[in-house]
Amino acid sequence: MVEQAVEQAGQSSEITRLLAENATEIAFDALPADVVFVTKHCLLDWLGVTMAGALEPLTQKLADYVAAEGGAAQATLIGIGRKVSAGQAALVNGSAGHALDYDDVLRLLNGHPTAPVMPAVLALAERRGANGRAVIEAFAAGVETESRVGAIMGEGHYAHGWHATATVGHFGAAAGAARLLGLDAETTAVALGIAGTQAAGLKSMFGTMCKPLHAGKAAQNGLFAAEMASRGFTANAAVIECLQGFGDTQTDTFAPEKGLDGLGERYLLPTMRFKYHAACYGTHGPIDAAGVCRDNPGFDLEAIDRIEIRVTSRCLRMCNIPVPSTGLEAKFSLRFAVGLALAGVDTGRLDTFGDAIIGRSDVMALCARAAVIGDDTLERNESIVVVHLRDGTVLQGHADLSDPVEDLDLTWRRLQTKFRGLAEPIVGAAKTEQMLTIVDDLENVESLSTLLGASAP
Repeated sequence: MVEQAVEQAGQSSEITRLLAENATEIAFDALPADVVFVTKHCLLDWLGVTMAGALEPLTQKLADYVAAEGGAAQATLIGIGRKVSAGQAALVNGSAGHALDYDDVLRLLNGHPTAPVMPAVLALAERRGANGRAVIEAFAAGVETESRVGAIMGEGHYAHGWHATATVGHFGAAAGAARLLGLDAETTAVALGIAGTQAAGLKSMFGTMCKPLHAGKAAQNGLFAAEMASRGFTANAAVIECLQGFGDTQTDTFAPEKGLDGLGERYLLPTMRFKYHAACYGTHGPIDAAGVCRDNPGFDLEAIDRIEIRVTSRCLRMCNIPVPSTGLEAKFSLRFAVGLALAGVDTGRLDTFGDAIIGRSDVMALCARAAVIGDDTLERNESIVVVHLRDGTVLQGHADLSDPVEDLDLTWRRLQTKFRGLAEPIVGAAKTEQMLTIVDDLENVESLSTLLGASAP
């Protein structure tokens, strides 16, 4: 199947090489202004969710593990302040950045793009003393690579149970690290091969500590792949398209033409979407749609008889835990998320999804009245919530998150607000503003030490 798709796509018989060449050719001076600006968006958002994620038990367990393991003091643990080896920092920071499931998403990737790439790039940059421009180049190379690999793999990869943030994220982390190391295209392709053979991550782990771990392992393994390729380690440099390679073994919707379309001419990074609800992105549309119902003048919380939540069928395997038993599981429950929204609970607050929220009997009662319906007449990020009241009144809310926000200045302001809310309780107002200023001027930053050092509580 993959061989047939490759044959039909002509030049895509060299998919891995073409992606590697593109990654090596990305240079700051040639980057469009929106790519540079969105990179700052991603870094600021990632720093905020990572500092907050550092407080999570899963991050503390990983930090304890690397402390016991020992290693050179090369890179900072965000939100903790201790320095560990670059690989260890990529693991812990990558996991912390995805711990709250509050990090950015990108449609073609089918996952969270910054979570596996930024921790690998920053750990290596800190160790090597790289400047802000180098970080921007490397991050762009990483996200462009993983996004296009995600497009090549198509829906089949995710639908089969693979967590693309983990699997495809390996390629992004490897490409970003390879760009920062200055590897040529041939060596970068080898790095992608080393990354591809390590790529793993199962959707069956959603709602457990392993989902955030996926991002950390992708960051750590991608960094390892680039480092080993730079040392002459060998791998199949056609890993994406070869027989029994990544595409052949992990998808039935292999589409090289989708991933190679506009390669080197059009950047995918500006299609990034950011999260303003602290739960799985699949719940965001339904939360917004439920908010429309709640804002209706005819809404009466006490009079709700039943609730219909209509989403595409892909969401049924992603965030459809019927009755969550922990705050982490609640992040992956459409019924619970809609119940929170209808009850007027602020789903942007981190403490909303603590374990205590499971004790909300009013929200649990709403869950019991809700039905989730797979409706593939809807667009991928489109949702409908219908609230039936006991007197026969029917209220309907609709949300469509398909298109990214085009007003980048508005997004920047929203992300600054989100960052302050995450960072100030941890590092205080002064450090928060210091970090904001540094990220805003990232292209002129000569050293990342001040930025990363400011993340310590």
